[in-house]
Amino acid sequence: MKKIYHVLEDPVYREVVLDREEERTRSLPDGTAVPYHYVHAHCAGTALKFILCLPKKENYGGHFLQYLSPFPGPDEEDASMGLTGEKDRILFALVHGFYEVESNMASASAFGSREDNTVVWKTSAAAAEYGRQIAMRYYGTDKRPYGYVYGGSGGGYKTMACIENTDAWDGAAPYVIGSPASLPNTICMHVQGERLLRGAFGTIVDALDAGGSGDPMQGLSKEQQEGLHELTQMGFPPRAWFLEAHGKFDAGALPVLLPGVKAKDPTYFTDFWTKPGYEGYTGILSTKRDRVLFDAKVVRIHVPDASGAKSAPRGENGVDDAWHKLLGSAEGCWVELDHVPVPEDGYTDGTQITFRDGDAAGRAPIQLAHFVGNCALIAPSFGVSEEDIRETLQMAAPGDLVHFDNSDYLAVQSYYRHQVPDDPAFHAWDEIRQEKIPQRDEVMGYSFTGTGTVQDGQIQGKVIVSQCLMDESTTPWCGDWYRQTVERAGNGAAFRLYYFDRALHGDTNGLETPYITNYLGQLYQILLDLTAWVEQGKEPLPATNYTYEKGQIQVPQSAKERRGMQPVVEMTGYTARNEKESSCVHAKVGEPITFTARAQVPDGAGAVTSLAFDFSEDPEADVNANATYFPVEGALQVMEGGAAQSRVTHCYETPGTHFAAVRVMSQRDGNPKDPFTRIRNLARVRVMVEEE
Repeated sequence: MKKIYHVLEDPVYREVVLDREEERTRSLPDGTAVPYHYVHAHCAGTALKFILCLPKKENYGGHFLQYLSPFPGPDEEDASMGLTGEKDRILFALVHGFYEVESNMASASAFGSREDNTVVWKTSAAAAEYGRQIAMRYYGTDKRPYGYVYGGSGGGYKTMACIENTDAWDGAAPYVIGSPASLPNTICMHVQGERLLRGAFGTIVDALDAGGSGDPMQGLSKEQQEGLHELTQMGFPPRAWFLEAHGKFDAGALPVLLPGVKAKDPTYFTDFWTKPGYEGYTGILSTKRDRVLFDAKVVRIHVPDASGAKSAPRGENGVDDAWHKLLGSAEGCWVELDHVPVPEDGYTDGTQITFRDGDAAGRAPIQLAHFVGNCALIAPSFGVSEEDIRETLQMAAPGDLVHFDNSDYLAVQSYYRHQVPDDPAFHAWDEIRQEKIPQRDEVMGYSFTGTGTVQDGQIQGKVIVSQCLMDESTTPWCGDWYRQTVERAGNGAAFRLYYFDRALHGDTNGLETPYITNYLGQLYQILLDLTAWVEQGKEPLPATNYTYEKGQIQVPQSAKERRGMQPVVEMTGYTARNEKESSCVHAKVGEPITFTARAQVPDGAGAVTSLAFDFSEDPEADVNANATYFPVEGALQVMEGGAAQSRVTHCYETPGTHFAAVRVMSQRDGNPKDPFTRIRNLARVRVMVEEE
């Protein structure tokens, strides 16, 4: 029988101290002020700090939400306070009658060794339970508040650990989750793909876009085809390479994970280059070609004056940016060298810089951003503060010997190939299993969740998981793995899994372009549905209908068959010369094109509230650019069965290939102005414009 942790029986967290209480306000998009009561507390004798944001008594609904950050830092309890707009999870909680609980999970540092990683969920339980006591006193009630814990990515691991091992919450909503074998493997293979497929991303994405060939292998070299096949089999969604197709390369949390891999398995980084069966030895996957390994002499060093400068506060706590707080800035720093034996288009990612002699010898390595001629620009470095980077560079002098090496970074990219789990339920490794390449003694992911536990599906409450079909960091099949785990534990009736199309890993409203959208609206609706399930016995919508096929999650085209809660939309176009509607339209410059969007919500999921179009001539690929997309709001025509459609006309004035896009929004109550629970999806049309 599994032992469930009861934090109220743990003497470690008995003494709670209230540090301060004050009245505060937050603002809705229309400027309406939302007052709340702020409480900051800590547990004496521990590093645990937590806050409560309590709505006014007349708005309190008898429950709370608790968000868990992927990388808790020493002041994490206040990290959400600066959020605004749709991402303001505290405001969402307040306007829906929840009080919000957040803690630093007793983290003394943003990322460091912890002898007992179970502390993250034990302290979260302490914040939940002692927060309950504070809230009950504030509201003058003896009725126990219902509690719901949620978090994404690394916070998803923590959320699953909380609901599986404690009785502090009634429900949980982990999102964009990984499996026990995910870390560091999915991050490694993503970066491997960024290296192997460089130069081919445009071809891949174009083939999969509206009106494309549908075959992303066309035009790729043999090595690229093999690499794309393997990464797709491993679960990377091919459409997600659109970021790289627009020049947006991101190593994600790999700089954070690499030191942990090296500490746990140091001999791998030698074996990789020296033993048969490893890619560095065999030369496959272009590892030898892309290796940077040379010494050079310093000509001069530039460290900008930092007097009076003040570092920006590190308040990030979302799934894509929480780890940023672990990096020390190096803006404006560079080292000029006597030579750089690397081709101008050579691969230099992950190159570490160490000084072999002089006063800077023996200092911690710093990171190369890239070379410009003979100058090495310095990048933010994991685990090395801005002050330490500056100090290292200021200690170096012309004539010092400096070493450049990306061997470890190349090696870790292939780590997933040597981490095949014994459990055959991890089907993503099926093809690699057949290769019989050397395997490491330990599948490291089981100890990389940061929770001291491995998911077992023994949930102690209701659970709703949200997973994205274009998740580039944890891969969509991980949601399916956890569903099966929960069902094997006999808890399938208390579980739902919803897939969300056209969304990446990040939980930010900045992820909105004519190619992708964000999943925040779905996440908020899930929290409301979870509450109704627990407190009223109201069954949530049926889970998404899907199949698993060779590493990929496939969903039906129609909303009725797909189920879940996301609307489905299709878009076509035609001209007066050719009235046949198509996802690929041929037109002349200046010729009117009629675009039609048709949308449908799954049964019970509400109503379509918006169909907005975008005809950007050169849409930004930067998902954080705060650009305004979908400016053309179509007139909604409600059709039989709850479907909706809209038609607009547009002319293109320049020849070439263009893409038109439509964004659909739905809302459970049909409210187009709700700031939090509007659920999105996209569709696109390719437009081939020719001269008159």
